[in-house]
Amino acid sequence: MSTAPTFACGPLLAGIDSPADLRRLAPEQLPQLCAELRDFLIHSLSQNPGHFASSMGAVELTVALHYVFNTPYDRLVWDVGHQAYGHKLLTGRRDAFATNRKFGGLSGFPNPAESEYDTFSAGHASNSISAALGMAVASQLKHESPRRNVVAIVGDASISGGLAFEGLNNASNTPNNLLIILNDNDMSIDANVGALNSYLAHLTTSKLYNDLRYKGFRLLKKLHLVNDSRKGALLRFNNSLKSLISKQQNLFEGLNIRYFGPFDGHDIATIVRVLNDIRDMDGPRILHLRTVKGKGYAPAEADPASWHAPGKFDPATGERKGATPDPTKPPKYQDVFGETLVELARQNPKIVGITAAMLSGTSVGTLQAAMPERVFDVGISEGHAVTFAGGLAKDGMRPYVAIYSSFLQRAYDHIIHDVALQHLPVTFCIDRAGLVGEDGATHHGAYDLAYLRSIPGLTIASGRDECALRNLLYTAQTGDFGPFAIRYPRGAGRRTDWHCEFEALPIGKGERLTAGRDVAVLTIGPIAGEAADAVAEARRAGIDAAHYDMIFLKPLDDELLAEVAALDCPIVTVEDGTRDGGLGSTVEDWLADHGYERTVCRLGIPDRFIPQGSPEQLRHLCGYDSEGILQAINLSLIHI
Repeated sequence: MSTAPTFACGPLLAGIDSPADLRRLAPEQLPQLCAELRDFLIHSLSQNPGHFASSMGAVELTVALHYVFNTPYDRLVWDVGHQAYGHKLLTGRRDAFATNRKFGGLSGFPNPAESEYDTFSAGHASNSISAALGMAVASQLKHESPRRNVVAIVGDASISGGLAFEGLNNASNTPNNLLIILNDNDMSIDANVGALNSYLAHLTTSKLYNDLRYKGFRLLKKLHLVNDSRKGALLRFNNSLKSLISKQQNLFEGLNIRYFGPFDGHDIATIVRVLNDIRDMDGPRILHLRTVKGKGYAPAEADPASWHAPGKFDPATGERKGATPDPTKPPKYQDVFGETLVELARQNPKIVGITAAMLSGTSVGTLQAAMPERVFDVGISEGHAVTFAGGLAKDGMRPYVAIYSSFLQRAYDHIIHDVALQHLPVTFCIDRAGLVGEDGATHHGAYDLAYLRSIPGLTIASGRDECALRNLLYTAQTGDFGPFAIRYPRGAGRRTDWHCEFEALPIGKGERLTAGRDVAVLTIGPIAGEAADAVAEARRAGIDAAHYDMIFLKPLDDELLAEVAALDCPIVTVEDGTRDGGLGSTVEDWLADHGYERTVCRLGIPDRFIPQGSPEQLRHLCGYDSEGILQAINLSLIHI
């Protein structure tokens, strides 16, 4: 495990090594514990960056859940996991928290392999209700005693995802005792969008209704008049009463899920009281809590989007270190994409930008600032984003859909059925492709080359630098190519002179960067930089190494591969993606199809899930940094 400095914590937090210790506190001590948790998070995350604002906003909720429920016997299922740092601190990981998101340290998200308190893998949004429902039903099928409570904690952004609605629909007609906590902070990473967000923002219950319903429920419970045979009629009465008083139908109660709230999500006494009241109720329930993202730290409360994952900062002043880009250094790939998209949109009125709750993360927000009417943030709905783009393209628009590689996986069927099958001109801008670093296994963009390669009619490309990215983005809208996928990594490239003139690239054509006859290195994407360093070192050592930039995975450059095959030398393929099904596999398939027998060494992400760490550490771990590539070059010659 990596080492990192530890942080002093308050006396209450210092004495909590498990939720059992927490449950020994008096209720009046809980506000102090919440204050100590926030102080710990501020000082720890200021030096060891992570997801800040979400966890700050969920402190009281986290304390209340572990205080009321008998965890880990009772199950807490966190959605996404951005808000789960307090959970980690209360479940025996306080002293190791400085290793959070570091190589060999704690995962930045709930991870069942890390702790029995992490009941289900988190990282992608909207899965908590479905997973928790499965656990609740399993408990009933096993007739577990005592009753095992299962709680899904979902945010207002995640609940807008299609999977969450599928879970809600199933929960309403499947016998279960699931409790859903809706943590409503009116934010995802950027501001929430869509009708559901508006609905939640205005979902308030009158004082009269609250008093009648809540006091009535507590009385009926005390008198033992609430049971399975009566709960249906009671719920229907509640629904009618709510509709009569508020003149609106509650969405959740319309699904026959008992609704409680909204309550102040920072009032620890109220949360504990309500959880105790509804804990043992039968049937599905939802508790709606209104919270403030970044609660307890003024800069984060004022600008929660920027403080979602702020990097290092000064806890006293809120000054963020490195927040202002250095114009003397290469920009982030996402910013090259964002500025290029604006240039293209000014030239082509058919271009529109689409993102799934990642305006700032993908830099689609750059186009929104310039042309707001031509940008669509669809929320955490990747499948919808793709099909929506298909509809736009069908009627003559040129949509550019910017989605992180690991999130685009969720829209695979939509890419095939709603775009590729109809040969629609949708450009998929695949951000965070390859090893993304500290967010770990749930966020690595490892599989896009492999999962897209099999789709007929889909052009797949990745440029070796910022200029190549610009030219691919330009090329995609110059002809009738059908769907066009362009991948690029997280972080900065190597060039400061990236603002080049646009040049249309020939589809399916790569480029020989360095001629040679001893060994041929084939790359795709910015990993070409690491390969170029290795090739240069090999040539200094007397190895006549060649280097080819494929640019396109699909269609393949037959002429280039024929040239490589004619060298009759070992081949080393390098890709920042899974080596199974990607560039290496494609080259091997081509050689076999054309009757060549060549030694091929495939470098890339091996057939296992890769943990968190810096990209440099992880590329070294996987053997395709410059050192690993040079080693592969040397070994390929030994094994001729």
